[in-house]
Amino acid sequence: MTDNDHAVRTEAFFSLHHGLPRQSPGSDATTRRLLEYAGPLPERPRVLDLGCGPGRAALLLAAETGAEVTAVDLHQPFLDELRAAAEARGLGDRVRTVRADMGDLRGPGFPDGSFDLVWAEGSAYLVGFDTALRGWKRLLAPGGSLVVTECVWTTGAPTAEARAFWERETTMRPVAGNTAAAVAAGYHVLGTLVQPDTDWDAYYLPLAERVAAADASAPGMAWALAATREELAMRREHGAEYGYAGYVLRPADPRWPVRSETAADAAAVHAVNAAAFPTPDEAALVDVLRADPEAWLPGLSMVATDGPGGAVAAYALLTRCRVGGSPALALAPVSTAPEHQRRGAGQAAVRAALDAARLRGESLVLVLGHPGYYPRFGFVPASRYGIRPGFDVPDEAMMALVLDTAAPVPRGTIVYPAAFGV
Repeated sequence: MTDNDHAVRTEAFFSLHHGLPRQSPGSDATTRRLLEYAGPLPERPRVLDLGCGPGRAALLLAAETGAEVTAVDLHQPFLDELRAAAEARGLGDRVRTVRADMGDLRGPGFPDGSFDLVWAEGSAYLVGFDTALRGWKRLLAPGGSLVVTECVWTTGAPTAEARAFWERETTMRPVAGNTAAAVAAGYHVLGTLVQPDTDWDAYYLPLAERVAAADASAPGMAWALAATREELAMRREHGAEYGYAGYVLRPADPRWPVRSETAADAAAVHAVNAAAFPTPDEAALVDVLRADPEAWLPGLSMVATDGPGGAVAAYALLTRCRVGGSPALALAPVSTAPEHQRRGAGQAAVRAALDAARLRGESLVLVLGHPGYYPRFGFVPASRYGIRPGFDVPDEAMMALVLDTAAPVPRGTIVYPAAFGV
């Protein structure tokens, strides 16, 4: 195929999609849900929307967060459509459109650390998920988040037909595979979301109507129609095998390297726990939990150190508990050496523990703690899920975090390991 043929086909493909409400599976509800995972933003956040298309997400982010949005796409007609929509909604001063290659953002408008939120719904596949993680991290300001959606396998055994279709130009993974890749790339995972089937309908139903009405005689349109019909048929016949998933990620704090506890750390961990709490009970609790094979889960006892190879600065432990007979995790204790408190070491240890739990396939974490601290990790009152402790505590202090939104959340009473004494 010549360059001219490629250009004609590309233009036909874009023409087929002009004016559609969506350019990939999605919804305003999903955009808002992913935004919730990102947590609090600055008063006027700087947002970069990569592969923005006609800007459905960019407009929502500008309107609902007060953001200054830089919207990037290579297709000028999409940017023109976004510019017109922003002006019509009174958002012209908050949305800036830039025609650029999101895989090569080396211009003066994209310095390191210049965005509080980098957003890419349905576009990262154009450069590759792993490439996106590596290339876009530098753009994030301290505390900033990357939100990216990606097509994923939702079955462990996709058919040959589905695999052949989707892996012509990309390599797909399950949600856990992309989660592992994000952690390996130096991110903490703030949340993941498998998008509902209605997100696909919002994209494919209008697209199917457009295909039915399109003029196949236009240059390149016969190819665009054939490719789109094949994709629509793939969804009808194999839609249970794949889906779209969103990932909300934050670069790990480089000040506090994190790793799993080793046997050599036991004394240092005991010392940190003893120093962080007014009594030695928490330090003794960890020692007892280590000896309980039903409670202790290797790899879920995490330390943050005060530098590469440095001393233990903070600690976070997840052990097995149960809710209504179903397995869950209890986060306790979380401790930081007094000299390192309020500097992010404890947060680094907690986020590392939660990442490790996701990679194990765990779905639910519970914590009894300060309601002013743990919501930053996504914890909400456990009572929202019908989960309760077997003892009296303020409702807002007993919290839950659902790691796997595709799994059912158990209801009932929390049963802690015997070492907790409750």
